[in-house]
Amino acid sequence: MHSDNTPTPLTFNNTDALKKILMGISQYQQRQELHSELNATAQELVTIPAQLSHLVLLSDRQWIDQERKLLSELCDHYNIALPNCHENEFTANLGELQLRWERHTEYSTYTIYQAGPFETPFDQPPVRRLPHKWLARLPGEILVATHIALDDRSRPGRSLSELAQLFSSNTVIGSKVAGGSASVWSDNQIHEDGFGRILIHDENLRSRQIGRLVQRLLEIETYRMLAMLPLPMTRQMIPQLARADQRLARLITRNTELTSIEDEQRLLDELTKLAAEIESLSAQTSHRFNASRAYYDIVKLRITELREERIEGLQMLQEFMIQRLSSAMGTCELVHTKLENLSLHVARASELLRTRVDISMEAQIRDLLKSMDSRAHVQLRLQETVEGLSVVVLSYYLLGLIGYGLKAIKAAGFMINVELITGIAIPVVVALVFLAVRGIRNMINKQHQNKDPL
Repeated sequence: MHSDNTPTPLTFNNTDALKKILMGISQYQQRQELHSELNATAQELVTIPAQLSHLVLLSDRQWIDQERKLLSELCDHYNIALPNCHENEFTANLGELQLRWERHTEYSTYTIYQAGPFETPFDQPPVRRLPHKWLARLPGEILVATHIALDDRSRPGRSLSELAQLFSSNTVIGSKVAGGSASVWSDNQIHEDGFGRILIHDENLRSRQIGRLVQRLLEIETYRMLAMLPLPMTRQMIPQLARADQRLARLITRNTELTSIEDEQRLLDELTKLAAEIESLSAQTSHRFNASRAYYDIVKLRITELREERIEGLQMLQEFMIQRLSSAMGTCELVHTKLENLSLHVARASELLRTRVDISMEAQIRDLLKSMDSRAHVQLRLQETVEGLSVVVLSYYLLGLIGYGLKAIKAAGFMINVELITGIAIPVVVALVFLAVRGIRNMINKQHQNKDPL
C-alpha cells in the first residue's frame, strides 16, 4: 500500500518562490495548507489479495498527543524510524503490515493492512499481529471494528454455502459494485471476535479503484454508526418530551383560570422553568443531531458512489443500509422537530402570559395613580383650608401686636382710641396677610415649575 501524495514539480514550499510566481501579490497565509487539504487523498494503492482490519475509536481531541506517543512506541517496537506525522494522519510500514492512523474531530481511525494470499477470510486478521498490550492502551472506546478480505480475481467465485459459512450462517447481503468490476458481501453483524466482516471479490478492478472501493466501504461503516449515535439519547428523550408537552397543556389551561396577578406571576415562573428545561435539552442534543444529519448524508453519498448492481437472490447494500438507517434517522428527526416545536410553544405561552402580567400591572399602576391623584386633590383642599386658617391666625396675632403697640403709645401720654384704631386695622391687616400668603405660595409654585418643566 503506497500513499498517493507524491509532490508534483509545481509544488513549492518556499513562500518567496510563490510570491515571485504571483508577481509579488500577497497571498492568504493558509492558502497552501487549504490547497493541500483539498488535494489530499486517503485512498491507498491496495494489492490484491489482502486483508484489512479497521478500528474507529471515539475519543476527545485532547488525546491526540497520547495517540502520537503510542504510534512512536509502536515504531520503536518494530525498529523503524518514525515517519513524518502530519497533524491528523500517520502511515507506517511495520514489516508485512501497514498501519494508517487518522484523527478526526471526535474519533480516530486505525487501519491495519496486510498484503498476500490467505486460506480462509477473517481467520487470521491483521490486527491480531499487533502487540496486544499496545492495542489495549489506545485511548477511546471502540465504535466500529471491521475486517475486510479481498479475493484475487484468479480465485473462483464463492458459492452461497461458502458465504454462509464465512458469515456464521447470518443473512448475507451483497451486490456488484463499481460498474460490475467487483462483488461485495457482508452480513452487517458483529461476530464473536467483536468485528464485522466484509468480503470483496475482484473481477476487473484497477489498482486505484480497489483503494477507492475499500475507502468507501470503510466510510460507510464508520459514518453509519456515527449517524446512529443520537438514537439511544433520542429514545430517552421521547418520554421526557411527552411529559413536558403535558405540563405545557396544563399550564395553558390554568392561564384561563387566573384571578390575580400573584397567580399570573407564579404561572409565569413555572413556564420559565419549563422553558429552561427544554432549552437545556436542546443545547445538549442540537450538536449531536446536526452531526448525525451530516453523517447520514455522507453515508447516502458513499452508497451512491458504489454504483451497485443486484446479485440475484441477495439484498443490496443500499437497500439494507437505507432501510435500517432511515428509520433510525427518522426517529431522530422527529424528536428534534418535536423539541424545537415544544420550545416555540413554550416561548409563545410565556410571551402571552407576560403580556397579561404587564396589562395587570399597568391596571394596578393606573389605579394607584388615580388614588394618588384623589389624595392630591384632598391635600390641595386641606392646604387651601389651612391657608385660610393661617391668614386668620396670622391676622389675629398681628392685630394683637398692633393693640399692644397702641396701648403703649396711650400709656406714654398720647390721647388715642385704641379700640377704634384696632378695629379700623382689622380689614387692612387681613388683606395684607392674605396677599402675603398668596404671594409666597405663588413664588414657591413658580420655583417648582422651573425645576420640573414636565
